[in-house]
Amino acid sequence: MAGGVGSRFWPMSTAEKPKQFIDVLGLGKSLLQLTVERFKGICLPENVWIVTNKCYADIVREQLPQVPAGNILCEPCRRNTAPCIAYVSWRIKSKDPKANIVVTPSDHVVMDVAEFQRIITSCLSFTAETDAIVTLGIQPTRPETGYGYIQADLSSSSLRNKGIFRVDSFKEKPDAATAEQYIKKNNYFWNAGIFIWNVSTIVNAFRVYQPAISETFENLLPYYGTDKEQEEIDRVFPECESISVDYAIMEKAEEIFVCPGEFGWSDLGTWGSLRNQAKKDLYGNAAIGNDIRLFETTDCMIHTMQEKKVIIQGLEGYIVAENEDTLLICKLSEEQRIKQFTGEK
Repeated sequence: MAGGVGSRFWPMSTAEKPKQFIDVLGLGKSLLQLTVERFKGICLPENVWIVTNKCYADIVREQLPQVPAGNILCEPCRRNTAPCIAYVSWRIKSKDPKANIVVTPSDHVVMDVAEFQRIITSCLSFTAETDAIVTLGIQPTRPETGYGYIQADLSSSSLRNKGIFRVDSFKEKPDAATAEQYIKKNNYFWNAGIFIWNVSTIVNAFRVYQPAISETFENLLPYYGTDKEQEEIDRVFPECESISVDYAIMEKAEEIFVCPGEFGWSDLGTWGSLRNQAKKDLYGNAAIGNDIRLFETTDCMIHTMQEKKVIIQGLEGYIVAENEDTLLICKLSEEQRIKQFTGEK
């Protein structure tokens, strides 16, 4: 899923080029490219599907030349994750009615790729043999209020896979006090928004719980893979309800399981979260760039990728970030006010 506006890393990312298309980590690859790369050995390039907004199609093709052009599906407008997933599910089903699917956002970070691949492979084996929907749960490391949570029943694991457990409930993003309570228990996990299922399982779930969305994409079966597909999608997609797959399916379906994991995951929603994931020096500074020199500076996030020497002295707890003709210097603690300062939407 690569259609989000993702402009929270301003000025590095913008609505015209959201964070999934940016080299956030300074590795020479965008988050989208890293996402596809971590599925090497699990999924062939011809089985990779990208759902994005029409305005980002050229960027996707440029960054992922190994993915067939016909596998890049274009939404004419934003309608949240349920219509996005329904579209690609019916499209894949029209080509392979027995496909196993992993759905993942394109703008997340995974530091331990080998462990991620092990868990995904294990879950795919499980969904190939069952009608289950599996979501990945991340072991919390702090009382985070920015993530939804999954409450799992750890009293007994699945008979087919000892690392997979039934979901008791999904929890909305909590307040600080509730998050503190969650982290004291061992059966609450961050909801990563990564799902594994068989294509027939998810299609049937839409038929039961979201019949209107189901009917929309079922009716397009004669057009998938033809020259008229985009025209028909442009016609019907705006009529879909804007709803997340969590509300549409996950909170309603019965055969929902979670596979807990620890593989260095982050959704990189803030400069602060990037600092948490990046390598830091002895003074808590994370610096991503070509020639950055820090003096008497602590707990800062520096992201300056352009070819220039950057010298910083005397800052504590700041963001310093650039993009072309824009330079941001802002307190990390005031990051949520960046849009207010700049007038960005």
